[in-house]
Amino acid sequence: MSSNNTTRDFRPYLLFITAIVVLLDRFSKMWVDQHVARGAFITVIPGVFRISHVFNTGAAFSLFAESLSPAVVRNGLIAFSVVAVVVVLGMIWRMGKAVSATGIALALILGGAIGNLYDRVRFSYVVDFLEVRIVHYHWPDFNLADSAIVIGACLLLLEIFRQQPDEA
Repeated sequence: MSSNNTTRDFRPYLLFITAIVVLLDRFSKMWVDQHVARGAFITVIPGVFRISHVFNTGAAFSLFAESLSPAVVRNGLIAFSVVAVVVVLGMIWRMGKAVSATGIALALILGGAIGNLYDRVRFSYVVDFLEVRIVHYHWPDFNLADSAIVIGACLLLLEIFRQQPDEA
């Protein structure tokens, strides 16, 4: 008897999620470029949330933005991002045949990494525009790519700490 393997391959769906993240990130940054002057903001929730327009030449949370060697920082961040994209793409290719929270997390991380990598290569900076304040704490401005990366990382953490079914 021959076995008929009709298992659906979810990799195209995961790559579709990645593409949606990249497109939403690009469109949101283009909207901000066209509607919010650099350094200006639009208040959405007074005292809590604004749409700003800042250029981030550093890493996450503007780390290294004030470096004395901006070209070294930029090239290092591009190199790191390329390696991350290749590694995450390889993980999706390896693990993405079945649908899982891990696969979705990796797709979100890949989309975010590609979105910010595009900006670094094309403009030498990343556009950040989401500004959050909670009481007296001011969170560094971020964008949709950053959000996708953080959501993906949180999904991965949930998967790590999720109780696995007992194997018999």
